[in-house]
Amino acid sequence: MAVHDPSNPDNPPVDVRYWRERTPELARRRSRTQAALIRESFEEDRPSLRRRGRIPSLVTPRYSGEDFQYFYRQSTLLTLGRDAADVYRVLGIADLDRPRVGPGERLHRLTLPDRVGVHTSLSRLDGELGPGVATPDHVVHLCGNGVICPATEPFPTTATGPTPSVNLDAETDGRRARVVLIDTGLTSGVVSRHRNLKGVRGDREQADLGHYRGHGVFVAGVLRAMAPAAQVHVEALLFERGAVLESDLAPAMHRALDQAPDIISMSAGTRTRSGLPLKSLQSVWEDRLRHLKGTVLVAAAGNDGDWQPFYPAAFPWAVSVGALNSTVERRAGYSNYGSWVDVYAQGSRIVNAYPNGTYHYVEEPMKGQPDATFTTGLASWCGTSFSTPIVAGLIAGRMTWSGESAREAADTLLVLARKNAKLGVGAVLEPGMARIRS
Repeated sequence: MAVHDPSNPDNPPVDVRYWRERTPELARRRSRTQAALIRESFEEDRPSLRRRGRIPSLVTPRYSGEDFQYFYRQSTLLTLGRDAADVYRVLGIADLDRPRVGPGERLHRLTLPDRVGVHTSLSRLDGELGPGVATPDHVVHLCGNGVICPATEPFPTTATGPTPSVNLDAETDGRRARVVLIDTGLTSGVVSRHRNLKGVRGDREQADLGHYRGHGVFVAGVLRAMAPAAQVHVEALLFERGAVLESDLAPAMHRALDQAPDIISMSAGTRTRSGLPLKSLQSVWEDRLRHLKGTVLVAAAGNDGDWQPFYPAAFPWAVSVGALNSTVERRAGYSNYGSWVDVYAQGSRIVNAYPNGTYHYVEEPMKGQPDATFTTGLASWCGTSFSTPIVAGLIAGRMTWSGESAREAADTLLVLARKNAKLGVGAVLEPGMARIRS
């Protein structure tokens, strides 16, 4: 198959060509394909059950009509400690062991009795205690189009270096900043081949990640293009085909905060039941993050192409990042939008580090096309997954230039982004804006 050549006018931008066929039916087919992959990966990770000859479903997709909404864990509810006694009382459950997730007793994970449904229980709790007192244990995933995938699959490229290009301004190189990326991990051998990844550390990506392989190192490369001297650690968490249970995300966030980061960048999230906040990250905010004056969470707005909230980006205390097209003049068609999205940055035709080898396309509309061969250590990829580290890197760069904390730098950059707003889009950040005076 042809690679993507930015200089060739007969080879249109990947976001144009890839999304030309985007229809509701295509989106549903992609959703169902991804739902099967993610469900299968969670079940494969439970060998003890497999040995017993029966693998009950661990996670289930929730649909509204034919449209995918979110994944959730069966037989499990989440609630905060202050509400736990009332939740147990309403459901008539006497077991007050109340296992907790992460430090403290704020987040409780409740296992329902056999044959008691998650949504039946939640409807009852909504009626008696109010909406959102308890929530499902959602599955948080790489920013997807309706489900668990970036806006496109990766494509080979003829480019010889990153897009956006590496920042050469020593005054905004991010050398004061500590950044934790919550992603898939680092791909073996890729870091040593790229100068802008020198010194990036973190967990190794699991070998069975499937077609999300390379996501973490690509995101790290994009951030380092903006802030080449930032201290970057990649926390490997999204290992079930690019997804993780919400209740497992909370302790991972605490581990990230243990590293005293200035910035946490997360190119993942989920839609939620009734658009209510993720209970796990609400607990992390209340337990720790709100007490850290200078730390900021930067999160991807998601690639569903509509206005519905996507968490954690939709939290008021997070910096939510949408995607611009490759000309950075319009919002990318796949990007989520709305008043909850704080800022937009380029998300289409991003080029950065990627493992060499053969890639087998599994998603519509590329499913069935010839495999792609990567030989240059680079790929072209699209999604809010990749606009997010651009903004995180600009925050790191501004910290170096101005001496501001990450939170202060983020607030200043959002002011500058609003001054740089584009018609029909909103606030926009671009490379080089880290050193503009507000």
